[in-house]
Amino acid sequence: MTLTAQIFLKSTVGIKNKGANIKTLLNFLAQETGADKSYGSNKFCFENIEVPKIEYEDSHQKNWNVKESGETLSLNSSKLLIKKVNELKKFNTKPLFKYFLDGSRRTYKVDDVAYGNNIYPIVAGQIGVGCCKRENPDNFTKALINMYNVIVMPNYANASGQKEKLYFNNLLSKINNLEKLQKLNINFDEILTYSKKDKDDLEDLAVAKIQDKMVELEKIIVANLVKEKLLNEDSYLIKDGSLEYKVMKTGNYKELAKIKNNYRHVVGVSKRFNPNLVINKRGKSNASLLADLPLYHRTPAIKYKTDMAGEVYFAIWYVRIRDKKYTNSPFEGILKLEKILVTDNEIKNGLESEEVDNISANIINERNPVCYGSDNRWANHLYPVYLTEKYIKSQYLSDIFFLNLF
Repeated sequence: MTLTAQIFLKSTVGIKNKGANIKTLLNFLAQETGADKSYGSNKFCFENIEVPKIEYEDSHQKNWNVKESGETLSLNSSKLLIKKVNELKKFNTKPLFKYFLDGSRRTYKVDDVAYGNNIYPIVAGQIGVGCCKRENPDNFTKALINMYNVIVMPNYANASGQKEKLYFNNLLSKINNLEKLQKLNINFDEILTYSKKDKDDLEDLAVAKIQDKMVELEKIIVANLVKEKLLNEDSYLIKDGSLEYKVMKTGNYKELAKIKNNYRHVVGVSKRFNPNLVINKRGKSNASLLADLPLYHRTPAIKYKTDMAGEVYFAIWYVRIRDKKYTNSPFEGILKLEKILVTDNEIKNGLESEEVDNISANIINERNPVCYGSDNRWANHLYPVYLTEKYIKSQYLSDIFFLNLF
């Protein structure tokens, strides 16, 4: 019998032995919020049932204008970086990247409840956002980690007339005082809310709230590193995925335009990207440019202005770290790199091409060792990012254990 199965059975037996007087968390929520009915719907993890599909990390981005250079030198073709790569090794230069940030979340459908004539899903989630640091090749440790448990409910659950934040904070306190959670020493950190919108799937709305919270926690970690003066020209951070955060409705870091200075020494690295976003000067897809990108070459950096994060400009380019003859597709082994243009000079003229070269060469030097066989994205993984991701996911409660809390 697996460990998770043992936990599930032990928990279930314990509930039965205490008798029917002990309320489940879902019954408690229904009673406290005045729900007309709790349907006791089948509980499941969304990530375990979704149909496999390609999810591009830059699916929110639109085609950009390749006529606008994102760097100071104008390049007409890709650039070979092997000389720069070897120079970094020859002179035993310390790696540019010292910190590695990743965010992850697991989301769960736990019930359907009725308020009036409408039925609303209750969704829960585990969020993990962590940053690891590398002092030297033999010392890779946790810098910061935040494991965050949330419940997402419709705002219609507040029929008290109180302010929404006050009402759900009080409800959260009551939840965390339940005997079962206290015995397990488990807390929920926040109750998030969604409102019904026409043509929107309510489950998607709830999951989106969890995704937004994960993004906020990522921003907080970057802000903390900056506050402690841990990021500088010799100590960069790799953030797994795109840096193009959309404008949020709430939170201290809701607008990327207002906190872009925090990202002066941060590079976003995307493993999965839409190659058709690359266009030529005639506005046509130029995906073949990436497919044929030679080993250890980078593309010219282009300037991109986001439509979703306010007045923010990016330099975006691609670099190949694996030979395509060892991969399953021509786009495996290519990473998409993003850096926010912070200063007025950068916005006007782009990043210094020397900085683009230095970032790219350091990325290439991060390609080994590999997680081949442990992850099907091995060709696009940087090992420190892979370790950070694995560490965060190791901190999750098992799906069976988490669902059994309800």
